[in-house]
Amino acid sequence: MIGRGSRRFGLGVLVGVLLGFAFALVGASPAAAHATLASTDPPQNQVLASAPDQITLTFTEAVRPVPARIKVIGPDRSVVNGGSPTSNGTKLVIPLGRDAGKGTYLVTFRVISADSHPIGGSFVFHVGAPSIDPPQEGEAAVTKADPAVVWALGAVRYLGYVGLVLLIGPMLFLARLWPARLSRRVPAKLVATGLGLLAFSTVAEMYLQGPYTAGTGLFGADADAIMNALGGSYGTTHTVRLGVLAAIAVLLRPFVRPQGPSTIDLAVVSFFAVVGLGTWPLSGHAGVSPAPAVSLVADAAHLASMGVWLGGLVVLVAVLLPKANARELGAILPVWSNWAMMSVIVLSLTGVAQAIIEVASFGPLFDTRYGRLVLAKVALLALVLVVAYFSRRLVLAPARKALVGAGGPADDDEELDEPPVKPLRRSILAELAITGVVLAVAAALVQTPPARSAADAPPEPYSVTLSTDLYRVRMELDPARTGGNSMHLYAYNPNGEPQTVVEWTVTATPADGSIDALDIPLLPVTADHAVAEPTFPTAGDWDIKITLRLSDIDQATVTQRVRIGD
Repeated sequence: MIGRGSRRFGLGVLVGVLLGFAFALVGASPAAAHATLASTDPPQNQVLASAPDQITLTFTEAVRPVPARIKVIGPDRSVVNGGSPTSNGTKLVIPLGRDAGKGTYLVTFRVISADSHPIGGSFVFHVGAPSIDPPQEGEAAVTKADPAVVWALGAVRYLGYVGLVLLIGPMLFLARLWPARLSRRVPAKLVATGLGLLAFSTVAEMYLQGPYTAGTGLFGADADAIMNALGGSYGTTHTVRLGVLAAIAVLLRPFVRPQGPSTIDLAVVSFFAVVGLGTWPLSGHAGVSPAPAVSLVADAAHLASMGVWLGGLVVLVAVLLPKANARELGAILPVWSNWAMMSVIVLSLTGVAQAIIEVASFGPLFDTRYGRLVLAKVALLALVLVVAYFSRRLVLAPARKALVGAGGPADDDEELDEPPVKPLRRSILAELAITGVVLAVAAALVQTPPARSAADAPPEPYSVTLSTDLYRVRMELDPARTGGNSMHLYAYNPNGEPQTVVEWTVTATPADGSIDALDIPLLPVTADHAVAEPTFPTAGDWDIKITLRLSDIDQATVTQRVRIGD
């Protein structure tokens, strides 16, 4: 089916792609993360003399607020928002309605990034001094995406990919490679099924984006939440996609006629196909990548090549192998072989381009969910290419030998060798089964923030309140990673009132005992508040020992194990 030179060329391209991927990741520096919180005013853990009039959050890209999920909880555990939050590009402003007194204020937020992902988080600031029992995230009803909603979105996106495969492959065969002897009814039904799946997937995604961004259950989002979710490029691109599907449905008739479509028919359908394929990258990661033009073209070409390859396999196994005769298959398969080889090359090249842009370096490839999904997709694709290689070997023999007995009539006066049609059909089915899993991984990738964002996201500070019979002490450690950190200690008496401390002593010891205890010098800021700048040389569990002397005879020690990240 593919000559030895072609096989060597294809193998060389794939090896070159893998080597290029490796060298690019080695030499790449992490791209600037998007849709992450860059700064806040007041800053995290800042102690203020009085409550501010408003709170400002600055992100690394433009965001839209989810008003129902943006709250400020005061020390008395009441909501102290003063009105609806507003966004202006990368800034989110939350007005405060009243001063809830001294203590810890919890700010929780949920916004929609430019790539349609919901971004949530929280931080605290203090007025006067931190609360001994500060408000927690649960009191602000900040929720992550409901697992049922996430699963449903992945499922409908998977159906959309299946629909794309059933639309592109059969239409291409009907346009350029369909035998005149065979009925066009079955491939036309495949195309109609693909259109239906794509339309259902598009409408379902538009609905599910509401509860996904609002953080509600499947049926918990109201009309305002759904309209808010569709207010950006996500709603526009999905609406355009529905229009494209409607246009293709109207233009489908020439493809089912015995003579096939005309050149004008093909040109018009190709135009709508390009527009439709562009709606996927424009509604996702590619639209806001560091190299948007490259990402948009690569993503659209990736989808198109997937549709040609997998859709062609479906047509072969469902219609042509059972029904076409040896002469027809002898003409079809060499052409299809070239299409398949070019599709695989484009699929590999564009996949590498996407991975380099979204992962950027080797670290996030292993340390983030997005990177691990990319590795899983690469491994599955490598497996399916091995199966595809053996599929092609089955048809390297002359067409008569390879394809007679495929289900259609052969010339009676020709003596033909026993064909390997059954092994070929099994091999193609194996390709389709594995690529079905690849599509599931691809659907999960769409819902996962890119590795460059996850890797560059600011770490969450660590905080804990420890108690003895003499006092309670609150420790805050930021960012709780190797290298320099900021530590704040606040002392309270057992009743929760500020406690005067005569002497502060803190040590840090790795739990594995690899080094001796490190003394952490502290600077008392007030009688009940001390700060330090500890440096942790290694990641892992560390035992933080805090000793507070309250008088000449009153002293107590508490120990807390803290996980220090990389």
